[in-house]
Amino acid sequence: MLDTNVIQSRGCSAVTLADGRPGLQFKVRNPNYRGIQASLLIGVDVWINGNKYPREVVLVTLQDKVYSHNELQTTVTGRWQLDEMATITVPLEKAATAGVYQVDVTINIRRPYIPVPYCDSPFSSSAKLVVLPNHAISGPQLGVSTYSFTNDIYTLMSLEDVMADIADMQATGIEMLSEGNIQNYPNPSKEWQNNWFALLDKYQLKPTNLGTWVDTKMWSHRDLTAEEGAQQIMQDLRIAKQLGFSSIRPKFGVISLDLIPHPIWKEAVTRSLDLAEQLGIVICPEIHSPTPIKHPVTQDYIKFIEDTKTDYFKLIIDTGIFQTTPVDLNFDHQKLQEGEMRPPFLEPLAAPVEDLREIIQHVHFIQSKFFEVDDQLNDLHVPWESIIKVLKEENWNGWLSSEYEGLRQPYLAKDQVRRQHALLRTLLAK
Repeated sequence: MLDTNVIQSRGCSAVTLADGRPGLQFKVRNPNYRGIQASLLIGVDVWINGNKYPREVVLVTLQDKVYSHNELQTTVTGRWQLDEMATITVPLEKAATAGVYQVDVTINIRRPYIPVPYCDSPFSSSAKLVVLPNHAISGPQLGVSTYSFTNDIYTLMSLEDVMADIADMQATGIEMLSEGNIQNYPNPSKEWQNNWFALLDKYQLKPTNLGTWVDTKMWSHRDLTAEEGAQQIMQDLRIAKQLGFSSIRPKFGVISLDLIPHPIWKEAVTRSLDLAEQLGIVICPEIHSPTPIKHPVTQDYIKFIEDTKTDYFKLIIDTGIFQTTPVDLNFDHQKLQEGEMRPPFLEPLAAPVEDLREIIQHVHFIQSKFFEVDDQLNDLHVPWESIIKVLKEENWNGWLSSEYEGLRQPYLAKDQVRRQHALLRTLLAK
């Protein structure tokens, strides 16, 4: 699916033109209500950070053919279909570095059925586009959780749109929610599975962690038994194996405000370990705010690892535990009104990043929780420079999986996740 905005969030990059000059490239959809002959596209004017680049210097790619302004005016065979993106390439004075760019375009289309002088129709659009660094990174691998696109996925975006976005930001891992994204869970059809693997191949993505649940309060009159909890874990282990994931995150029901898991967790996991080892899937509980690293919950998990000597039970760290400044959102992810109290889990826990070193050997996966990255690629709440420093010094090479949990406005997640990846790739390249 195409974005509603004429300027598309996917497809922006710094490029080198055929003549060696640097350039910026981005994509636009056809703003008209029908497809047109390319000769009716009489000009694309572009402004980047306020600097104008007139149509005479702008290149337009339609159906894999690159046109100069003059070539557009005389082409006989070129077309711009309504459902196709055009690629706009703008020559720059110097190479575009990683960052957020204000881009404005006016697409001028001639409509011959409208009388002169009204037939030349300008369509204007604006967007902030994110350019990612193009240098290699080292250390942790980058992925994205489908949870980041909550409210957009299945409304504005398909699962394939999400996967295309992940690939476009140069990430290689996809984290998914079992009951959020697996059609007809827990019994996905063969057709759905075939499509899933075809999309993985198309976008060169690797399944990472499958988010699952053990709903200990499934009924109001009684709790799940340990055996019932184990059956849920084992069912999800089999699904994860079937779909190519390497770990599951069973989110147990909790019994306290600091997220102490229901007591059945230990026995339920114990009963599932043989199957986890047989399938090669790691079971990973999540350390999530308001539970810090130095807390009985975390220590109980580590003791379990040490007592069982298993390689198939490890930790997921949610970076929200390192949040240093408040998030001024309420439970519904809207801005707080004056005098309105934020819920406790949005208050900064500010767990010391250095605490990661003590448990890093037990950390299998990191959910890169964040709420907002600004126009200068600064995360306003999570200290990424410190986190990346520790991970690189400890030679941790697992997955950093973006988990956006900021404002739920249409298409905002696409932009914010891309900003986070521009920030993380910059830090990982140092």
